[in-house]
Amino acid sequence: MNLLYSNILPLGTKEGQETVSNQISEEISNSDAIEIAVGYVSKASLEELDRIVTEHQIRHVILTIGMYFVEGMPEAMYHTAVAINQKWVAAGIGEIRMVRAFKYHGKLYAFYKDQQVKSAIIGSANLGVIKQEAANRRQYEVSAITVEQSECDEIATLIRKLASPACSARIDEITGMTLIREVNVSLTGVDTVDQLPQTQVELFEKHKTDISFILPIKVPAYAERHMDDGKHYTKSNLNVSYAAPRSARKSRDWYETQFTVSKKITLLPGYPEKNIAFYVITDDGYTFKAHTTSDGNKQFSAVGDELILGRWIKGRLAAAGLVTPVNDTQLDVDRTGMITKEMLAAYGCNTLVLTKTNQKMEDEEGNMLDVWILSFEAASQDEGDEA
Repeated sequence: MNLLYSNILPLGTKEGQETVSNQISEEISNSDAIEIAVGYVSKASLEELDRIVTEHQIRHVILTIGMYFVEGMPEAMYHTAVAINQKWVAAGIGEIRMVRAFKYHGKLYAFYKDQQVKSAIIGSANLGVIKQEAANRRQYEVSAITVEQSECDEIATLIRKLASPACSARIDEITGMTLIREVNVSLTGVDTVDQLPQTQVELFEKHKTDISFILPIKVPAYAERHMDDGKHYTKSNLNVSYAAPRSARKSRDWYETQFTVSKKITLLPGYPEKNIAFYVITDDGYTFKAHTTSDGNKQFSAVGDELILGRWIKGRLAAAGLVTPVNDTQLDVDRTGMITKEMLAAYGCNTLVLTKTNQKMEDEEGNMLDVWILSFEAASQDEGDEA
């Protein structure tokens, strides 16, 4: 066995010493199959592993992750892992698994050539070691590599036991695992938006009335992203940014939304009156002024900034790792930034719920405005899309 190190001062690597990350990359480049069992991963390291697997045309890959089923998994990391697992399964090369039987904290790597394990690494390094980030830049790891056959076989056998149904399950078949919501930073620094502590949100929640409205979110299915007849993405609540630019020189902002509500809802008793501002408090603790506008009272939006509602909804999807904000929607010819039904399904929310409270808040001009709770939720089974 030879030790592997981190190259972090004052313990920088010396001549003849190798880093953990470089050795893993070297072993993968000389392998046609890899099997890994670690406690933790990162979103960036999952993406890096997938890139390496593709670059070196790895024919078989199994990644087993050990701690998140019990502790909960950050949602962006989870959705990234699910997407990569789907890619590997579809290609017939492998899968990502989650340990369920217990909390597994080990870090094991086995490298194969022609169906024979040729080397293995054991030590302190989780998968994050293959992709340096701010969080692990100063984290020192020590591992060891072995090419001794009996040791390689023993490590490989343990990895395969962890990947067996007795210990783990494929990530897309996992149920009951807590997902940890990521913080939506898209509203940070917006002058007309404030953030409340969760205790204050819960206090307003206790003052909800029976006046409540379900606002379905209209988006196309993945297969409909390129249907440009004006009946799909341009009339979608969240994808109006893909409509024709208002200016020949400037595309619409990706966060722009036009949240249109059907007459079936706007004509119900208690629905907010046209052009009368009120405060909304979102379920994740943001507050801003909103109003209803346009013919038939059909547009629901934030006051003074048409991007705020988009920053709230699309920002949450981006924080969850389901979509990446697009700098120029007109250049996004593959529509990778278009919100789809599949994205909402993966997030577990496809509707807004607007509920009035019996409370009021004072605005900057001294006016006392009604307070409504705005939630991003899953539609119940009896809720259909509104026309």
